[in-house]
Amino acid sequence: MKTAYIHGIILDGTEDMKPYRGCILTQDDMIEDIIPETITPEGYQIVDLKDAYIMPGLINLHVHLPSTGKPKKKEMDPVKLVQFATSNAITRKYLDAVCAKSAKTQLMSGVTTLRTVGGVEDTDAKIRDDILKGKRVGPRILSSNMAVSVPHGHMADSLAYAAKNPEEAVSYVEKIAQGKPDLIKLMITGGVLDATKKGEPGVVKMKPEIVKAACQKAHELGYPVAAHVESSEGVRVALMNGVDTIEHGAKPDDEILKLFKEKKAALVATLSPAMPFALFDREISHASEMAQYNGKIVFEGIIECAKACLENKIPVGLGTDTGCPFITHYDMWREIYYFSKYCHVSPAFALHTATLVNAKIIGIDSMIGSIEKGKCADFLITKENPLENLQALRSPHMVVARGQIFSHPKIHKMENVERILDTYL
Repeated sequence: MKTAYIHGIILDGTEDMKPYRGCILTQDDMIEDIIPETITPEGYQIVDLKDAYIMPGLINLHVHLPSTGKPKKKEMDPVKLVQFATSNAITRKYLDAVCAKSAKTQLMSGVTTLRTVGGVEDTDAKIRDDILKGKRVGPRILSSNMAVSVPHGHMADSLAYAAKNPEEAVSYVEKIAQGKPDLIKLMITGGVLDATKKGEPGVVKMKPEIVKAACQKAHELGYPVAAHVESSEGVRVALMNGVDTIEHGAKPDDEILKLFKEKKAALVATLSPAMPFALFDREISHASEMAQYNGKIVFEGIIECAKACLENKIPVGLGTDTGCPFITHYDMWREIYYFSKYCHVSPAFALHTATLVNAKIIGIDSMIGSIEKGKCADFLITKENPLENLQALRSPHMVVARGQIFSHPKIHKMENVERILDTYL
C-alpha cells in the first residue's frame, strides 16, 4: 500500500531537529520519500494530518512484559509467581496474554520498538515472532528472554537463572540462545528491594569472573550484553568484563567514565522506577524507610551518571523499567519528561534520545529512529508540539508501526497512578 501523510509538521528525530512542513510518502512499511507539501501526490492513500506533529515512533530500551506496574501494598514473591505462571497450560496461556497485552499497550502509547530485559522463559521472543508474523498487534521487539543472575541475586529463579560459577553462566547463556533472543541480560548487582542495609543499594552479587565468562560467550554467539547495575562498583565490574549497556547506572568516577569510552559502552538511564521510592510519601509508595533511603541513592546516582556521560559524549539512552510499581506500559513519555527535567536537557534532545539515540544504542539506526527516506514507517503523531511541552506525547493522535496505521489509539489507564505521578511533573 502506498500512503501519503499530508499537512503534517515533521520532527525528524535528529539532534538539531526543528519543525518543518512536508509530505511523507510510504510504500508498505518503508518511507519512500519526503517531498514538499506543495506537491500533490497521485496514486497514494491520503492521510491528512491537519497540522499535527509527526515524529519517529518512540523506542523503549528497558521493559519487562510480564508486569503491569500496578502498585501493591505488599511485595509479592516473584519466584512463586513465576512458578505458578509456568505450572500448566492454562496459566502459561494467561502469561502469554498478559505479555501480549503489555506489548500492545506500549504500541498504542507511541512506542514502536521496545527491548525486553528479563522475561519468563522465552515468552518475549514468541510474542516478538507472533507480531512479526501478523498474529498479534504490537511494536518491534528486541528480546533477551530470561536473564542470568546468581544465587540470591536480583530476580534469581524468577526472571533470571542463578549461575553459581563461570561454567554455569556460560551454560545458561547457551540455553538462552536456543530461544533466539536479540541480547543477553545479566543481573550484576542487587536492586533497591534486595538491599539489607541503608546506604548499600546495588551490592555487587555477580563475581567479575562470572560476568566475564557470560559476556565472552554472548559475544562469541553474536549477542550484545545488557546488565542491571545500581552501584558504582557494579558499573566498574560490568564495564571491565565486557558489558555493552549499563542499565540504570550509578555515580561515576573518572575511571568509570574512561571505561565507558574505552569499551564503547552506553548507559540506559531509567529514572521512572527509582522516583517513587525516592520522592513519594511512604504512605503512597508503601516503601520501607530503608527502601526509600536507598531509592534516593539510586535515583540520584542514575541522574549523576546520565549527566556525566552526556558531558563526556558517552551515549545515554532511555527506558522505563516497566513492571516496577507505578511504572506502566503507557508512560514512556514520562521517562522522556523526567530526562529533560532532571538531567537538564532540552525537550528536543530528550525526544532525539528516545528515538535516534536509542536506535543507535541497539544498532538498528539504519532502519529506525528518524524520519528519513529508506527507513521504516514508524511514526508517532500528536496534536501539540512536544518540543514546546513534552506532555504532548501522553495522548497520541495516531501511531504508525511498520506502515500500519492506528488512529486515535485507546489505552486503559490506571487513574490513581496517573493522579499521583502527575503531581511530580
